[in-house]
Amino acid sequence: MKKIVLLLLTCTTVITYGQSSQRAKNYLDEVNKKIAGYTSISIDFHYSQIDGKSGDVNQETEGHIDLKENLYRLSFMDMTRIFDGKKIYTISEEDQEVTVSKYDPNKIDNALPLQFLAFYKTGFDLQWDIAQNIKGREIQYIKLIPTDKKSGIKEVLVGVDHATKQIYNKIQVNKNGSKSILTVKSFKTNQSLSKNHFTFTSADYPNYYINNID
Repeated sequence: MKKIVLLLLTCTTVITYGQSSQRAKNYLDEVNKKIAGYTSISIDFHYSQIDGKSGDVNQETEGHIDLKENLYRLSFMDMTRIFDGKKIYTISEEDQEVTVSKYDPNKIDNALPLQFLAFYKTGFDLQWDIAQNIKGREIQYIKLIPTDKKSGIKEVLVGVDHATKQIYNKIQVNKNGSKSILTVKSFKTNQSLSKNHFTFTSADYPNYYINNID
């Protein structure tokens, strides 16, 4: 009798987990589909890193990104990155240098921002997680657990504003206890962004060294 009860409990757990996983995937698919439908996106965000041992915040910074189709302009950590559809321009204010490289879709560091929004589709097990009320907004969390046991990542939590289906934050928890948190401060869609906004103009950087690596 005990074996039968244990078997039934195991089966129930597997079914419940499977339903939770499919529910989580369907939810993120819905979010991804909605984001892909915007003509443009402008996001202000806050990024912080938390030390795993002390729990202290050892890095904090603000960032901004504009996206239109596959074009983007990212300002983050005193650097600006522009993708004009063919080449990537990485502009360092500190070094007064512009690094120019060809876009290679096979390089992971060349992945387009909109592609990163679909990162949950491979390499993770998904779980439906808690919902929290944050400043009057219902934030639904989806937990992502790496399928690669050697990964240094313990889990990733993606928080979604349930009413708007827009991403609120992304929390990465590493196995060493450290965390990185990206929180969206402003999410604007269908803004009027010209293609010139995603074009690098060397005249704007007269004293910068232009480093063409490709």
